[in-house]
Amino acid sequence: MASMTLTEMRYISALDKTRHFGKAAELCHVSQPTLSVAIKKVEQQIGAPLFERGAADIRTTPLGELIVDQIRRVLDETLRLEEIATQSRDPLKGPLRVGVIYTIAPYLLPALIPVLHKIAPDMPLFIREDFTANLLPALKAGELDVIVLALPVDVPGIVSQRIYEEPFRVVVPATHAWASRTSVKNDELSGEQLLLLGSGNCFRDQVLEACPRLQSAEGLYGSLEGSSLETIRHMVASGAGIAVMPSSAADPLIEREPMVKVLPFSGAGPRVGRTVGVAWRTTFPRPKAIDAVRQAILACQITGVNKGQ
Repeated sequence: MASMTLTEMRYISALDKTRHFGKAAELCHVSQPTLSVAIKKVEQQIGAPLFERGAADIRTTPLGELIVDQIRRVLDETLRLEEIATQSRDPLKGPLRVGVIYTIAPYLLPALIPVLHKIAPDMPLFIREDFTANLLPALKAGELDVIVLALPVDVPGIVSQRIYEEPFRVVVPATHAWASRTSVKNDELSGEQLLLLGSGNCFRDQVLEACPRLQSAEGLYGSLEGSSLETIRHMVASGAGIAVMPSSAADPLIEREPMVKVLPFSGAGPRVGRTVGVAWRTTFPRPKAIDAVRQAILACQITGVNKGQ
C-alpha cells in the first residue's frame, strides 16, 4: 500500500476520538466530505475497514484500533520534532494556543489580553474556552500550548504552576433572609434552593467538594442548573435561589448589582475556594512564553483573588 500521510493519520485519529464524522472534520478544520473521502481512500489501500459505520454511531474495528495506536505514536513523535524545530526561534513571537476553563475566561481574559500584549506584542493568542476534561487531552495532544485552569493537574507529561488562590462566595437575592448577614458557613447551604452549573463542569465539583453536605441527594434537593455563571447570577437576582461563585465573578456584583448580596464563607475547616494556575507539556519548547502568560496574569487586576506566593 502507499504511505499514509500525516494528514490522513490526523483524520483517522480524530474520527477514533470523536466517533462522529462531522465532529472529526471540525476538529481537523476540514469539510466532512474531505475527511470521509480521505479515510475511505486509506481503507481501500489497506483492503479492510478501519471503522464500522452504523446508523447511530461509529466504531473502530480491531484492525483500526491497532492502526490508531501506531498512528498516535507517530503523531506524538511528529509533535516532538515540531517542538524541537521551534526551539531556536524567539519564544515570544508567533501565536500561542491558550485554553481557559469556562468559569475563569470571562473574568480573566478582558484584563489579561492588554497586559500580555504589552509584554509580548508579537504573540497573538488563539483562545479556546472549554471544560477541563476537554482542555487537558487537547493540551496533551499538542492542540493547545498552555491552559489556565483550577489545580491540581495529574496527567503524565503535563506540568503546572500555581498563580493565585481564589475564595468562593455565596450570592443570595437581596430579599433573602441571609442578606443582612456578614458571612455563611459551608454546611448551611444544604436544603437551600441552590443554583449549580451542569454536570461536567469542574466548578460544580469544586462547590460540592467544598460543601460536603451538598453531595447527598437530600443536600441537593431542590437544586437547579444554569449554563454559565452569568446565567446563574441573573437567576439569583430574580429570586430563583442562591449560588456559590468564585470571587472574580461574585465580588464585582457588590458594586454593580443591587439585587443580590455577596457573602464570604466563614467558620473553621478547609478553605472554601480554588487554586488557579497554568499547565503545559513538559516538552513545550517555549517556556518563556509560559512565563509571559504567568507574569501577565499576576499583573492583572482580578477582583477578590490572593496572588501571594
